[in-house]
Amino acid sequence: MKVLHGKKIIVGITGSIAAFKAADLASKLAQVGAEVDCVLTNSAEKFITALTFQSVTGRRAYTDSDLWGNEAHVLHVGLGKDADLFVVAPCTANSIAKLANGIADNLLTVTALAAQCPIVLVPAMDGGMYDHPALQENLNKLKARGVIIFEPVDGHLASGLTGKGRMREPAEILGNIRLILGRGGLLAGKKVVVTAGGTQEALDPVRILSNRSSGKQGYALAQAALDSGAEVVLISTPTALPAPIGARMVQVESAKQMLESVLNETVGVDALIMAAAVADFRPKNAADDKMKKRDGIPQIELEETEDILKTVSGLPVGKKRPHVVIGFAAESRNLLENAREKLSSKKVDLIVANDISAKESGFGVDTNRVTLLYADGRQDSLPLISKTEAAEAVIEKLAVLLEK
Repeated sequence: MKVLHGKKIIVGITGSIAAFKAADLASKLAQVGAEVDCVLTNSAEKFITALTFQSVTGRRAYTDSDLWGNEAHVLHVGLGKDADLFVVAPCTANSIAKLANGIADNLLTVTALAAQCPIVLVPAMDGGMYDHPALQENLNKLKARGVIIFEPVDGHLASGLTGKGRMREPAEILGNIRLILGRGGLLAGKKVVVTAGGTQEALDPVRILSNRSSGKQGYALAQAALDSGAEVVLISTPTALPAPIGARMVQVESAKQMLESVLNETVGVDALIMAAAVADFRPKNAADDKMKKRDGIPQIELEETEDILKTVSGLPVGKKRPHVVIGFAAESRNLLENAREKLSSKKVDLIVANDISAKESGFGVDTNRVTLLYADGRQDSLPLISKTEAAEAVIEKLAVLLEK
């Protein structure tokens, strides 16, 4: 993940049973290339050890004893000055009060005062505490200073109560961190619509005609656009994939529904990336009731579905047609020949062609090998890479196209 690779992130951990989630968060950040420095309060050490964080990050974890060690007064200054982001997760009511009132009586809070980067607090506490007027007053103080709060959610709490106080899950926190660090990226201020998944055309109330698309490449493109600072709408058919944090989701099933959503959502946007595998045909007349075997083999007449790319590309540029339209050509034979024909006939700015018959770049896998074909005749062939890397490459090309 380019948006996180090499970023210096401080993860502060305070005294909450949710501290185990912080270990997962630190691990996830380290796995995607961030340099993670963890700071534990004395209370946090009652729940989890510094060794746990050193093990998952490969870097030293700090405790209050380090504040009075050989590095003493320079440690917190160095940590705070070099960080790209300071995340306190979990953040207890007590630590929120200290941070709101400038109390710096441990390494975590004194580092927060020295920090010159965005600060994110992820509260966690038991029943009734989050809604207390004193806590809300402290949160309002922090928000007024630009501190970002990832509010807790309702759920089962350590006391056995149910209410608002559960710390958000690490995957969700990671997604929000990506949004924060992506601000000011290549697509900052741009609006991008991405389609994903395979459309579903009804045969009867039970059965559908569909395809093998998993939606992985489309979702990766939506995430890469978010990482680059874009405002993203993801138009998706049903998939098993989690929605990218920050994207506005529009759920569709059929090609007709996708066309309607694309036309609605692309008015005034900068780019459309059509990564969805849209059915070419659908049953001309879907059965009103479930077809039964006893009635014999049905004769199904097909008709063409709507041509979304051709429809959008034919609209007036800048008003209804996005400034850049990118299509995908998933082919099982004559890859480049078919992709070039699609590029010409659909009048798009870029076609991403991939051979779906190849095991490493077909449907459902996490890797892809694509060739980028441009309207001006240029061609770029990418090696076998992850779908995340392929998405980042396409987004970089999109940024260049938008500058023209």
